[in-house]
Amino acid sequence: MYIGGNLTIQGLVTVSALYLAINYARMFFDPIMQVARILAELQQAQASAERIVGLLELELEIHDSKEIEEKFGTILHPKRENYLEIKGDVEFKDVSFSYLKDEYVLKNFNLKVKQGTSVALVGATGSGKTTIVNLLCRFYEPTKGEILIDGMNYKDYSIGGLHSSLGYVLQTPHLFNLSILDNIRYGKPDASREAVEKVAKLIGAHDFIMKLEDGYDTFVGEEGSMLSLGERQLISFARALLVNPKILVLDEATSSIDTKTEETILKAIETVMKGRTTFIVAHRLSTITNVDKILVIDQGKIKEQGTHNELIQKQGEYYELYKNQFIEETIDKSFQKAES
Repeated sequence: MYIGGNLTIQGLVTVSALYLAINYARMFFDPIMQVARILAELQQAQASAERIVGLLELELEIHDSKEIEEKFGTILHPKRENYLEIKGDVEFKDVSFSYLKDEYVLKNFNLKVKQGTSVALVGATGSGKTTIVNLLCRFYEPTKGEILIDGMNYKDYSIGGLHSSLGYVLQTPHLFNLSILDNIRYGKPDASREAVEKVAKLIGAHDFIMKLEDGYDTFVGEEGSMLSLGERQLISFARALLVNPKILVLDEATSSIDTKTEETILKAIETVMKGRTTFIVAHRLSTITNVDKILVIDQGKIKEQGTHNELIQKQGEYYELYKNQFIEETIDKSFQKAES
């Protein structure tokens, strides 16, 4: 443009010739730039494909033996008719576990939980609470020792069969960009609408669902963004209850809930715990006062155990944790009243 402009000023090139030259140059380089962009995208796709293939070829650390797979099938091709019925007795027998070599999170850990019993795990961050429930769910396996379910090593159950009898409610529930109906029956796709509505009523979610424009057919948005955190948590409880698990794990399911919503969530917890072996990883101690047994975990060991009243009377570590948290909650409520 600079050279052509000077030539045009000198009268050596006409304006139309300059326009054609610039236009042809642009038309020539546009395809070249497109090819360069496609090559860059191909390189990105190649790198992504390598990661995907690497993930697909990664050998699973937790897997069933060949004998178990022959009897119960695989996760993708299960033989559900052969699955063993789980009642809910759980025992940790001299269990040791380490994420890194020789750095044990649990060492010679022992615990017996009878069918239908509720157990709460409390303690400082990093004490081993989540590790215990992850081992129970067989997301990891013990480095030493064994975990028994109904008196049998849980490695003798198939992973698919074990997980089909487990319910897991996370601190932050994950919802898909589907309808409320499909989110609740995600773990049991063949469940009828009537069954979904029944568990929603038991949990206490039915009323707020019916207030939505499309009721159970309302789409919740990505990660459930169209609903409040309490509403998402209620849907996750309904999802867990629908599959009727024999063993239920609640991993700090109330830690992110406000005090008002907590009352509804506590009623939901009482509903899902009935008749089930329940493990509760608890941050908010006011939510576990009615469980059958509370375990205070410290560095992978049981420091105290008993009911809420027994541990309060003992005035040990649980008493101090409960007292400090009660004071903090009282102060927070006072600030909230003052602000309102």
